[in-house]
Amino acid sequence: MASSVQIWGSEGGKVLEATHVGSGGPHDDNHYNAGIYGSSQAPRERRMSPYAFNGGTSLGVAGKNFCVVAADTRLSQGYSILTRRGGIGHQLTSKCVVAAGGCRTDVASLQKLLDIRMQQYVDAHDKEMSTPAVAQLLSTTLYYRRFFPYYAFNVVGGLDKEGKGAVYTYDAIGSFERTEYAAQGSGQKLIIPILDNVVGNKNRSDPKKEWTVEEAVELVKDTFITAGEREIYVGDAVEIYIIQASGITMEVFQLKKD
Repeated sequence: MASSVQIWGSEGGKVLEATHVGSGGPHDDNHYNAGIYGSSQAPRERRMSPYAFNGGTSLGVAGKNFCVVAADTRLSQGYSILTRRGGIGHQLTSKCVVAAGGCRTDVASLQKLLDIRMQQYVDAHDKEMSTPAVAQLLSTTLYYRRFFPYYAFNVVGGLDKEGKGAVYTYDAIGSFERTEYAAQGSGQKLIIPILDNVVGNKNRSDPKKEWTVEEAVELVKDTFITAGEREIYVGDAVEIYIIQASGITMEVFQLKKD
């Protein structure tokens, strides 16, 4: 003898009806569950990620008395270009710049927080924070959020207390080191081999070259052109920050638009 079970649904008071006559009959437990839940499939797990990788490539090159930090302006998601003017470089002090690729919302939040820390330091000490101090501050800021990290991969460039160029490279949770050059973001794997060979002089027998500002800027342009031809997330334009004792200047170099 069949029995009818009515279950009130949550959508507009809809009644879901299932018929059950016991095991072994034509309407077994699977049909019963199908009537109640609307499907005989197993429950599906739904995932949500708070992160999105929006691209962005940054690099830094340190010289004897200068530092060059550059970053492209293309921000993407999948095969869509979100903006062609989304600069990821950000000036923190008169001698220090940070650039980061990753999730745009996290990058913007992190840079805004650093601006607040910069102003608090000026208010407390009546002077700007030094570049090595900025590098350490960024490290501790990232490490503080290590269990839910900022999805941002940073390059910090500037001049140290002796006026020498300094570049710092980071992972997402604040591990960092001072280097002569660095790259992060979408085009990192294409840029680093070039910098290893040309700036780092690795696997070469000729004497290591001392770069001038003009030569470093031209190298940055050539490097981004090369990366842009082989990586779809690199393109549109490059913002090049030139950091010297006299201050910071910025120029924009156009890349491909496709």
